[in-house]
Amino acid sequence: MELKIARKDLNIKPEVISFDEIEKDLAQTKNKIYYFDKDNTHKQLISLVEKFEKKGFSVYHRVVKYGLDENDYCYEVHIL
Repeated sequence: MELKIARKDLNIKPEVISFDEIEKDLAQTKNKIYYFDKDNTHKQLISLVEKFEKKGFSVYHRVVKYGLDENDYCYEVHIL
């Protein structure tokens, strides 16, 4: 499964990262913070959380609002 990384510019398509790439990052560093785009579904994020919890990681996720508009948000995921 692939997830979209949070955009750095609203006019650009978000970059994509797979579970395997996240696992490789975590193999090098034992904890990491990811910011995912609002185009990801809640189901995808829960799947990510469950997958890494099964592997023994602690995973925390939340919605981060960065503007006054309802649609100005992204998802923050801490994997420890």
